[in-house]
Amino acid sequence: MQVIKETIDFCLTNPSVITLGKFDGVHRGHQALINEVLSIARASAGTNEKLASVVFSICVSPVTLLTRPERRMLLSDWGIDTLIECPFIPAFITMEAEDFVREFLVGRLHAKAIVVGKDYRFGYGRRGNVAMLEEMGAELGFTVKAFSKVKDGPLDISSSRVRKALSEGDMETVNHLLGYAFFIDGPIIHGRRIGRTIGFPTTNLIPGMGKLLPPNGVYAVRSVIGGKDYYGITNIGTKPTVDGRFVGVETFLYNCSDDLYGEEQKVELLHFIRPERKFPSIEALKMQILSDREAGREYFKGAGIEV
Repeated sequence: MQVIKETIDFCLTNPSVITLGKFDGVHRGHQALINEVLSIARASAGTNEKLASVVFSICVSPVTLLTRPERRMLLSDWGIDTLIECPFIPAFITMEAEDFVREFLVGRLHAKAIVVGKDYRFGYGRRGNVAMLEEMGAELGFTVKAFSKVKDGPLDISSSRVRKALSEGDMETVNHLLGYAFFIDGPIIHGRRIGRTIGFPTTNLIPGMGKLLPPNGVYAVRSVIGGKDYYGITNIGTKPTVDGRFVGVETFLYNCSDDLYGEEQKVELLHFIRPERKFPSIEALKMQILSDREAGREYFKGAGIEV
């Protein structure tokens, strides 16, 4: 997948089908747009005009459900050809909606089809909308497909709903709204090796900058390392019992004694077990870890997973 970032000076050579938005978390509502883009692109493969699939993302919030590398990984896995991470800079913010369509969507990206939500607004003062896109499409030669919001029961699926559930540690709801398991990704680093010295070897990673996290505490998780699934329990937090000074992600893996240092680890949070707290001694911490391991085993047993 081609990634265009930190610039508004870009141009594609092939005609394209584009979806536009913030795509914070790339939840099930976003996936409906992305799937339509991929469907249109695939349908064009046997024609004289093969369309490239493009996600045009406006980067606004400094704290997001997915870090940029994590979002790139998902979109690449799903088959998107080009991701544009458009910076939120004055030259873009002040651009009139009509100019954005003519210069960017048609002039630079050669749009033949545009896929958006029905409430999509764009351009200076948010003056652009679906009706404008449809009118300009008839003039400039592109089609517009507008989707209603995807619902979960009576409520719309939205990034704000995902964020609220995440702030409450409700990983089941988070993962249901996302359509995939919320994850933290990064290289395994050397920790302080305290877990190993007390009989519970762990992997350690640091969340990416700007990553929105659930409450500090212990979670049942699935880890993907080197294409292999491992199940375990993860502590997100500062490890107050051993004088931790930064938020880390420390994972105990059932039935794994491999040296995984330096490997890329994707930690998927499945279920909240307990909040983080400080224990009066290392011995008390060891007893709690034993209890957490059993709580994790019970969770996985209920899910039909042997660990």
